[in-house]
Amino acid sequence: MSLFFFSDKIFFDILFDKREMKRHIVFCIMAVLACPSIAVAATCSQMNLTRCLDSVCAINVSSNPAARCQYCGTSSAGEPPSERTGMRSLSLGASARYTLSEDELEDAPTDPGERYAWATAQCIKKIDGCTPDDVSDVYDELIEQSCRAAGVSAQMTETIADANRNTASLSSCQSSIRACMVASNRCGADYSACADNASFDNFFATCSVTATGCDDYIAQIRTTLTDDRDTAIANAEAFINNIVTGYQNAREQKLNSTIAACTDNAGRESCIETVCERNMPNKCGPGYESERINAQLLCEFYNLACELVD
Repeated sequence: MSLFFFSDKIFFDILFDKREMKRHIVFCIMAVLACPSIAVAATCSQMNLTRCLDSVCAINVSSNPAARCQYCGTSSAGEPPSERTGMRSLSLGASARYTLSEDELEDAPTDPGERYAWATAQCIKKIDGCTPDDVSDVYDELIEQSCRAAGVSAQMTETIADANRNTASLSSCQSSIRACMVASNRCGADYSACADNASFDNFFATCSVTATGCDDYIAQIRTTLTDDRDTAIANAEAFINNIVTGYQNAREQKLNSTIAACTDNAGRESCIETVCERNMPNKCGPGYESERINAQLLCEFYNLACELVD
């Protein structure tokens, strides 16, 4: 992935370290001015400072938005077009008092970092009251914006190249489109939202468009996913039918069991014998009729159940 795809802040911090650049600027200014710094009481004109810096860093900016980044930002943004045909100063429609001439630009370095430092040194000489900090405050954001423009250009180039390539395999295309189709906001994993062909067709059209380089496989993938949809829906119906049938069978078995227990009071008599055996001290034996009466009362619910069945 291109370096230009990083977030704006990370992108420019990587390409253009301001702290290192400021140290570089100081050394260059010392070399250019060859004299001690002199405090200036005048206020720095940001407009004139920008004009001066643009005359070095924004050549042909109207036709090349990435110019500031290419000239005074980073070599990763590419070589500016005018480098190949000779540098031409930016026409600002302003007095040459605030801009550098073509003759002066002949001494400008071609390395973006060195050119930024050189432009800083030249412009703070030309514009009264300005310092390297003013240059950073006024111009760094413009360079960042230019670098973003360079990144967008590179991203568009790569996107177009990707669109023109058809290197995807049938397997990768099918996996990509299937993942898109079974998303919860489309067909769903069970294809329940695509039971009708209209919904399926709409989602498939959306997912196939986003699958780069898969044009040759679209018809085949459509057939495969249609079969997947039909199978998933059929299996879902069969599963539901099996559940319904299971409940019906269970109800019938319980009913048959209840009918059998009510025939000749078989269930009630079995209940009485069980209660006598397990719960009565004398097991409802001879002489202990009260225990059997109590057992009969405990099993009375059979009489109520059998009345409902009848």
